[in-house]
Amino acid sequence: MTLARLAALHGVATSYAPSADRTVPVPDATVVAVLAALGVDAATPEAVSASLDAAELAVAARLLPPTVVHWQDPDPDPPPPSPPPSLAALPPGTRVRVEVEGGGAADWTAAGGKAEEAGEAAPWPDLPLGVHRATARTPDGRTARTTLVVAPDRTPQPPARTHGFLVQLYSLLSARSWGMGDLGDLAEVAGWAGRSVGAGFLQVNPLHAAVPGTPTDPSPYRPSSRRFPDPVHLRIEDIPEYAYVRERKRLDELLKAADALRRSVLDDGELIDRDAVWALKREALEAVHAVPLGPGRRAAYCDYLAHQGQALEDHATWCALAERYGPDWTRWPGALRDPRSAATARARRELIDRIDFHTRLAWLTDTQLAAAQRAARDAGMAVGLVHDLAVGVHPEGADAWAQQRTFARGMSVGAPPDAFNARGQDWGLPPWRPDVLAASGYAPYRGLLRDLLRHAGALRIDHVMGLFRLWWVPRGEEPTAGTYVRYDAEAMLAVLVLEAHRAGAVVIGEDLGTVEPGVREALSRRGVLGTSVLWFERDWEGTGRPLPPAAWREACVATATTHDLPSTAARLTGEHVGLRHRLGLLTRPLAEEQAEDAAEVGEWLAYLARLGLLPEGARGEEGAVRAVYRFLLRTPARMVGVWLPDAVGDRRPQNLPGTWDQYPNWRLPVAGPDGRPLALEDVVSSPRLHGLMRVFASGPDTAAAGVRTRTAPPGARPT
Repeated sequence: MTLARLAALHGVATSYAPSADRTVPVPDATVVAVLAALGVDAATPEAVSASLDAAELAVAARLLPPTVVHWQDPDPDPPPPSPPPSLAALPPGTRVRVEVEGGGAADWTAAGGKAEEAGEAAPWPDLPLGVHRATARTPDGRTARTTLVVAPDRTPQPPARTHGFLVQLYSLLSARSWGMGDLGDLAEVAGWAGRSVGAGFLQVNPLHAAVPGTPTDPSPYRPSSRRFPDPVHLRIEDIPEYAYVRERKRLDELLKAADALRRSVLDDGELIDRDAVWALKREALEAVHAVPLGPGRRAAYCDYLAHQGQALEDHATWCALAERYGPDWTRWPGALRDPRSAATARARRELIDRIDFHTRLAWLTDTQLAAAQRAARDAGMAVGLVHDLAVGVHPEGADAWAQQRTFARGMSVGAPPDAFNARGQDWGLPPWRPDVLAASGYAPYRGLLRDLLRHAGALRIDHVMGLFRLWWVPRGEEPTAGTYVRYDAEAMLAVLVLEAHRAGAVVIGEDLGTVEPGVREALSRRGVLGTSVLWFERDWEGTGRPLPPAAWREACVATATTHDLPSTAARLTGEHVGLRHRLGLLTRPLAEEQAEDAAEVGEWLAYLARLGLLPEGARGEEGAVRAVYRFLLRTPARMVGVWLPDAVGDRRPQNLPGTWDQYPNWRLPVAGPDGRPLALEDVVSSPRLHGLMRVFASGPDTAAAGVRTRTAPPGARPT
């Protein structure tokens, strides 16, 4: 019980409930290891007792938590503002000074007792939105400082209804790409989608900086840095200085090599080779970097450096040190493992040219991201680009080095065992320490959000449940031996809502999988949209049948699939089951899996037909895909996302969870039904795509003239 009390004080769970009727205890060894990662000694009974006494004493003596949240009243004519509860609970007569973000100060005295009788109590000041610092001093001389986050009640909201595309940027190569999709392609797709098919948004995979290596980890969800984009996405020819490079012969050779690389993917069916792309781009960027910036460009670059400050310097320093010592900072010479050591300071001076190279790349990538968002807005998109925030970072990367005191050592983020994965999951991503985040006023989190939202109309947050709690797995243990660690969800949400408000951006939470009670409601209350995928939307508490479209939630992005799931064509034809069988991933006999899958698809096709959404009949794959999206349009969802491969009949998943080298995750170009890669120009001119887009132009209830709707028999599949 003593260990449980100690764990509870630090937000560490000693049990979890995988279902409403089952509770699983967490091994004591796990609790001890997680507490150690939080700086709490629980190695022996004596240590547990001493740590508990210290923790309880600290709680009793604490005047204020390290971060306080104050939600701004949305009422246009509110009553006089009142202080947040933690400040209202201060002893009567406590004086509070708030240093306002951006300058200025405000004073307030806690009401009650002698202060109120003497007329010293004052109304709570009408503070502006922002992150402020508050200092409290009690009548008996005790003091406390806290970060005060004043946030609006809700995030900005999308239009009443908009649709858009979900795109893995690397997979969409144009005739100008250097072997993988780039930011020039992103701007082109945005301009086309907004003008030609009325799309309101374009959601892309995380564009975070990757950890270099041989080979580089292709997953966009294990980045080196979440704050800075990867220059591999640059369109080289769009950099103004490119035109002034003197070594034109070498640039021409690089262009020919890039053309060959692109053709190997589009014409020969080779996989996307990110490392080969970067090798070519890096050499070109070295030549571009030798060209002096003009006065206006240099002023813009200096503004960017000033805006990013220490975070960018740390990122570029890591990049420069990684060139010399390798990408795993835990293997660097001892003193260089500390970003604030004297040795690292000397290295910064010695490597100043390389650091400037990497800061310049970050700036160039930022400018092209800005151009892509401008292209989206200029094309009439109501939202524009939707960027994706990965749940964590690579343990060997730049963020883990620069912010290592913020991360929990020896821990990895994952997921507990559930109905879909009995062994649980370990994602290999170190978690942020909730105590250090709170003590910093959530500074790393605020900086991360602010940078991601610079050129975004919306932000998708992968595994948004991590704002509330994360499953920590001690290093070397199976995922089943992990436990949940809780974060201050109110503070995390307040920072998120504030930064989204400042950027005028929508927020989308990926809330699929195990979601504890109350989380979706809390997110919805703050305006964070959820994610609803057709195949998962069933009446789980009743009949178990497909959820009627009117019963879907409004505050969501509705889609047919995601990057981790089969494409709609693969789902409808059952090809995803065959793929998993060939890779040895099935846990039951093939015939049994196929029968269950066919029954599920048949049930959906029959339901779509009964709703009048399948005028083409049950025996047409294209018609069935259109019916799925007609269904999504019947839901009240504010945003409807079209998985771009669905529009051209691609049957291959971009990522197949549970595989590493058995399947080419994150390396496939968009392809047609026959598996032949399609260039961006082929995708946007595809008759199949335009047939699907007519569904969005005409609405969900338009049926072909003279075509009678038929009900598909159970188990039927489109051909």
